[in-house]
Order: sequence, then C-alpha cells, then structure tokens
Amino acid sequence: MYKSDAIKYFGNLTKLAVAAGVSLPSASAWGDVIPERRAAKLEKLTGGALKYDPAFYEQPGKAS
Repeated sequence: MYKSDAIKYFGNLTKLAVAAGVSLPSASAWGDVIPERRAAKLEKLTGGALKYDPAFYEQPGKAS
C-alpha cells in the first residue's frame, strides 16, 4: 500500500498516523510504502477502501 494513497484517503499524514496507531514521526519514516502490518490494519479500518495486497509485499524492494 502506497503512503500517498492513504494520505489522500485520510486527508493528511497526521490523520493517517492516528488511524494507523503510530506516531507522526513513525509515519513520516515509512517512505513510499506503508509497512505490511499497518496496511492490513488500514484496509480493515477503511472497510476495503484502501487495499492491502500481500503479494505487493513479496516483490523485491518493498518494505515489510
């Protein structure tokens, strides 16, 4: 799950961090990709509006 998609959904990084249950500095440090466990949580929280795809995290170069 790309952080930019989640920011668009929540409106800003602060709201994303709150929804994900992490501090703002932690969310800022994610880079372009939301960590896998947080992505799965966000999919459930958004009722599927944001999609968690386990295969995405199996690709080389993706953070997990």
